[in-house]
Amino acid sequence: MDRFISNLVRKAFPIFGSLLILVCLSGCGTVRYLFQASKGQLELSNRAQPIAQVLENERTSPELKRLLERIPEMKNFAEAHGIKPTKNYTEYVQLNRTAASYVVSACRPLQFESKKWSFPIVGSFPYLGWFNVEDAKEYAEELKKENWDVDLRGARAFSTLGWFRDPVLSTMIPEGDEALGELADVIIHESVHATKYVNGQSYFNESLASFVAERLAPIYLERVRGKDSVEYKAYVEAQKDYALREKLMHEAYINLEKLYASEKSDEVKLQEKKALLDELKQKVKAKRDINNATLIQFKTYGTGMAEFEALLKTCQSDWQRFLTSLNRIDRSSFSESQQEDLKAVILPLVKDGCPSGS
Repeated sequence: MDRFISNLVRKAFPIFGSLLILVCLSGCGTVRYLFQASKGQLELSNRAQPIAQVLENERTSPELKRLLERIPEMKNFAEAHGIKPTKNYTEYVQLNRTAASYVVSACRPLQFESKKWSFPIVGSFPYLGWFNVEDAKEYAEELKKENWDVDLRGARAFSTLGWFRDPVLSTMIPEGDEALGELADVIIHESVHATKYVNGQSYFNESLASFVAERLAPIYLERVRGKDSVEYKAYVEAQKDYALREKLMHEAYINLEKLYASEKSDEVKLQEKKALLDELKQKVKAKRDINNATLIQFKTYGTGMAEFEALLKTCQSDWQRFLTSLNRIDRSSFSESQQEDLKAVILPLVKDGCPSGS
């Protein structure tokens, strides 16, 4: 279960780095947050090594070499499908921890309303990221005292959206036969953010990146290893397991949403909520508690999938045309910040038709 959450968060919070830098630029008064942000990003920059150097190092494991050698190929594959070329992923950072950053999110205890943090330039975010786990825990405790449901989890990767040259992090590479597919998935996911990103619209940004990466990664694997390969089968099986757990979490979200909208007293709602979440925890074999802040991320990072699929079909499964079509979307396309319902944003593109290929 912890790995499942880790995989989700790897997809769920790729904007952490850019938030850190832009918060510094925008003059946020939280000294503690600014200090840890600057210190953490500087640490990554100082520890980054050119991948070519890592490959030449005799102490680098054969497995890590095998995966890092594939990075240029992964980037070329992504770019051939319309994803913006960048100078990212030419360096490597070995971290002595299991997560690149630690993300704190919060939600109302009896309704699915996320706490939002707003900043000039970048807009609002439904989370804050920390480089130091103890700082993240301390902040999470502060939010709990304010009667929020709080979730704290590790993120394996993030994107700085061009503020820095993003390196490959050791936390991006899991153990096991699915590692090649997982690495391709995260490289594609993060690269989508550099291709299309709308300030203050996490639902759109995260869901788009997940949609593209989850569909292109298996195509990449099939091309370079084949459908009968161990790597392909392991990645597909891991995705099936992920999808099953995600389905259970989504069902719990729907049931709780109905409970919160009912006429029952708050006391009864809290009792039934606890029973439902205790049962869910057993089903997904979670080692830590699940609450509203845990569940709402499935709404944030998996919405609009049917609409994205319809647009891709309209573009005759041409990814370059699909991504070009999304250029018609900007901040004015949304009726509110952090808009959850993407139908009104994407379906007009489907109706208008996909632009012709170059």
